[in-house]
Amino acid sequence: MVRKLWTRDEMILVLNLYLKMPFGRMHKSNPDVIKMAKLIGRTPDAVAYRLVNYASLDPQLKKRGISGMTHGGNKCAEYWNEFIHDREKLLFESERILAKYEGITLEKKFEKDLKDISKDLTGEMKIREVKTRVNQNIFRQIVIANYSGKCALTGIDIPELLVASHIIPWSQNKEERLNPCNGICLSALYDKAFDTGLISFDSNKKVLFSTRLLKNKGQQYYDKYFLPIYQKELAETRKYPVNLTFLEWHRDCIFNKQG
Repeated sequence: MVRKLWTRDEMILVLNLYLKMPFGRMHKSNPDVIKMAKLIGRTPDAVAYRLVNYASLDPQLKKRGISGMTHGGNKCAEYWNEFIHDREKLLFESERILAKYEGITLEKKFEKDLKDISKDLTGEMKIREVKTRVNQNIFRQIVIANYSGKCALTGIDIPELLVASHIIPWSQNKEERLNPCNGICLSALYDKAFDTGLISFDSNKKVLFSTRLLKNKGQQYYDKYFLPIYQKELAETRKYPVNLTFLEWHRDCIFNKQG
């Protein structure tokens, strides 16, 4: 029996799944693995095998001493390297392919994210905006999964209240804007405080308060909402550790501006 060769679409779809999935869940009985297997006409075993092939290429897992499955990983390396060199392009392509396999248009799948795009946008400008919105959605999925679907400070697990906070803002660094190590899952209040520099994190990932925020000591809202997180350490990540150099950038360029 001749083995069916993996296509580019199939390889990219499994990479898409890998990026969204914690390492410990890459097994054939995972419902997401089973769903992907049905979608591309493969067995759950085959999909799980490709997932651990991708894991063997992930430098974040290597740092933790997790090697994945190296045998048969050469084909995965081609797509992994393509992703690393242009995350924006390959993430968007993977979602376009996924929508096609699911029998839905990309516009319909991301309707909520795209609904307020100006109707005046056309051509390349519209494509660029759609690509940005889709990639931001996927970044959010990856970061929230990385923190087990919970706020890294409070444990809140209501999806509607969670934000994938960029450490270095989207507009400040194109190369790292889709790097999951540049994201922290925070509930809306603390995302806003982090985004505006009212709070940050030290090299041990513990919460720092700006002098502006500290001036509110004694206020009822301060004691209720901020005092409980003072010097609290970020929750552990499932796969992608927060980048300490990015945190240093945030302290220098955003947090200290609040001084």
